Amino acid sequence: MKIGVMSDTHRHYSSINEGIKLLGDIDELIHLGDNTDDVEVIRRSFTGKIYNVKGNCDFSSSIPSERIEIIEGKKFFITHGHRYDVKYDLLNLRYRAEELGADVALFGHTHQSYISYEQGIWIVNPGSVSLPRDNVKSIAVIEITDEGINPYLRCIK
Repeated sequence: MKIGVMSDTHRHYSSINEGIKLLGDIDELIHLGDNTDDVEVIRRSFTGKIYNVKGNCDFSSSIPSERIEIIEGKKFFITHGHRYDVKYDLLNLRYRAEELGADVALFGHTHQSYISYEQGIWIVNPGSVSLPRDNVKSIAVIEITDEGINPYLRCIK
């Protein structure tokens, strides 16, 4: 199973389409907010299952701000991250993921890519395909195999 993860697309349609091409052959996609309307653009190119949450810029959206999904037997905690102060540190996010018994915690909001494995939880931020703050337009891919979970980044050149 291959899952693509995007965040903070902010209506930059050419960057969204570049990111989708870069994801390649994925089974499912997760969009972490800012802007939820961009999911409709993604649906034009990707026909698989899409999970999404709203971010701090999605004011009138009825989409939830966080969700829990079981994918291939692994528990995913999916959030934009602004309610967990992820721009300052990841403690609140990690504590919430631990509370939930998550295998993977996904967040955006910082526009900076990040992957770490802390106390049995993969913590992943795909960065932004549109407005990166670390100067690298990026997305994440999470592969789930019999051997476990393997997250990695792909960057747009």
